[in-house]
Amino acid sequence: MPTFTGIGIGIGTSPQEPLVQPSPSLTPSSRQPSSDIRQLRRVALSGLLGTTVEFYDFLVYGTLAALVFGDLFFPGADPAVGTIAAFGTFAAGYVARPLGGIVFGHFGDRVGRRSMLLLTMVLMGCGSFLIGLLPTYDAIGVWAPVLLVALRVVQGLAIGGEWGGATLMVVEHAERTRGSRRGLWSSSTQLGAPLGSVLSAGVVALVSALPDDDFRSWGWRIPFLLSIVLLAVGLFVRLKVAESPLFVRAERAPAGRPPLLEVARRPLPVLRAAGVGIGAFTAQSLLTGFMISYAVDHGYSRPQVLWAVTLASCAALLVLPAASALSDRVGRRPVVLAGAVASAALAFPVLALVDSGSPGLLILALVLGHGIAQSTMYAPLGALLTEMFGTRVRYTGASLGYQGATLIGAGFSPLIASSLLASSGGGSTPVSLLLCGGAAVTALTVWRLRETRADALQPAPPVVTPASEGTPR
Repeated sequence: MPTFTGIGIGIGTSPQEPLVQPSPSLTPSSRQPSSDIRQLRRVALSGLLGTTVEFYDFLVYGTLAALVFGDLFFPGADPAVGTIAAFGTFAAGYVARPLGGIVFGHFGDRVGRRSMLLLTMVLMGCGSFLIGLLPTYDAIGVWAPVLLVALRVVQGLAIGGEWGGATLMVVEHAERTRGSRRGLWSSSTQLGAPLGSVLSAGVVALVSALPDDDFRSWGWRIPFLLSIVLLAVGLFVRLKVAESPLFVRAERAPAGRPPLLEVARRPLPVLRAAGVGIGAFTAQSLLTGFMISYAVDHGYSRPQVLWAVTLASCAALLVLPAASALSDRVGRRPVVLAGAVASAALAFPVLALVDSGSPGLLILALVLGHGIAQSTMYAPLGALLTEMFGTRVRYTGASLGYQGATLIGAGFSPLIASSLLASSGGGSTPVSLLLCGGAAVTALTVWRLRETRADALQPAPPVVTPASEGTPR
């Protein structure tokens, strides 16, 4: 088997350090295919379960914020104001995500990926379970929304650290296996988002079929309380996972600057990582959580909308691994760019289908916009963002880029869309324009990135790719 080489992922601790280095993890002597594949499969399953739990908990909140939180935690307000306030608490979780990326990224780069992943899973599961026990405004007054926001911030911190660590573990383990296929293996963590969406929308659809009084009094709590079961399953698998071999090798090197300071010295890669993800998260947020509120206001029943979201997420479960595998063959950039162009082209048709009032066309709209276009944009992000940073700062850099994209693309999009709709009389044009804007940011950013598919992941040094020196190829 030939020895693979690749472009180094970063700047060294001194200006003289070479940028192009062979990857020790890909030499024939260091390969152990059978044991590596077994461990990789375990890591991939752990990543899938972990991100599924995290996204289930996070998206259950977004779904119920659209359906009932305005009434339960902000009573007496104008319905539009109540919806905006509910999505404001939704945004609070997204604001906390970059902070979670910083905190867990720092310790993940210094202490290890595995221990941080265990902690993030516990935080998310317990935070969601406590939301299910939370008294409403009628019981404790203003403390209800205060505690809701606090627990939402805990969720944001947890998911801010989860994705980066789970994705790095899979990609860094995949680097040691025959053929690597980092894109395909990283799709295991990317699948957590639609699978969590399927579970959350399905569970909420079931409980929303309860009589309205029962749903508003106790039924909405069930999806949050069920998160404790998912937490137990996820922890059982994650405890069996070994630490990343690249991190273990990098740990032997002398510690350099704190990862955040190292990344801050050259912030452009983080900014580009955020830019490339904005379109995917804008589309995800507007076509899942926000769409529930929008479609219900346009005459659809809650179960109709929730099942449409569920079917779109099922389509995403097929598209994500296919697009990720394609990125291993043709590159990350072409796949992300194709998804961005499709998302922009479909923005106005998708909203027109939703406005038709037909449940069948609603399903078609969400399958096209979310299940296909958004998923194609999103699929390569796990591998792409991981490949943009060196091992000693990879957790911090990739997490900051990813969570920055979620904050801008997903955290504020529902709030902006609700405000624009309230001021414009309810037309769908603002939503379509937001979808186009997010896709345009992604397309322009990925156009300026260089291709990373063939790069070797380096076990050291604590560095960041000089994206300013990269050019498209």
